[in-house]
Amino acid sequence: MVTKKEPAAGWPVIKGEFDVGDPKSCVAVATAGSHFGKFPIEAGAGITGPFHTENLGIEKIVANVISNPNIRFVIICGAEVKGHISGDALECLHKNGLKDGRIVKAKGAIPFIENLDDKAVKRFQEQVQTVYMIDVEDQAKITAAIKDCIAKDPGAFAGEPMLLTIKETAIGEEEEEAGGETVATVAAAKPDKEIPPLVDDICYRAQLCSRNQKLSSAVSATRALGFIIGLIFVIAMVLIPVLLNGGK
Repeated sequence: MVTKKEPAAGWPVIKGEFDVGDPKSCVAVATAGSHFGKFPIEAGAGITGPFHTENLGIEKIVANVISNPNIRFVIICGAEVKGHISGDALECLHKNGLKDGRIVKAKGAIPFIENLDDKAVKRFQEQVQTVYMIDVEDQAKITAAIKDCIAKDPGAFAGEPMLLTIKETAIGEEEEEAGGETVATVAAAKPDKEIPPLVDDICYRAQLCSRNQKLSSAVSATRALGFIIGLIFVIAMVLIPVLLNGGK
């Protein structure tokens, strides 16, 4: 029988949009843009839920995984999230880690991680294996993957629960967590709801400015060309009669 451990008190330590099953299960199911309800829990997963962003959504997954040593597999499935491409980002984080705060080789729009340090990422990489099934929504296939992971359960990870604090409060505030290994981090107020729309809005406005500049340049160029053509036409209308009269 495999060895199990108690997860961090109050696990899951980071609240979010997910369902929780047996905390001693070895499987977490991250469903990207899909909402499956509780069927992964019924199949034996310890926790399941969607993650829509390639930054905070992933940070919450990592926080809840490394605070429970029993989780040894993360199944990445469900419909990929357009623009954010969060499923790819989670897989890239596990395979490639971070460089200058960016998930290496991630394809998403803003795969920048602010609330994970190298220690937390390394723990995530060492503790779990990923099962990459992005764009798979078939219940039977996902259930089979969960059962397969459970059959391969190696037992709890050797390290104690690592606590990662992600505070959805004003930037600059800090809080210490008691017990376990602590990685204290800070996030902007309600970032899941505010940051992605804000970034999208900034990008959109920048695109509008660029488009308007191009249009203005095109209009200016057209006006200049029109003036030149008009001038040539006037000169021609004046010179042609003069030349014709001079030739008589």
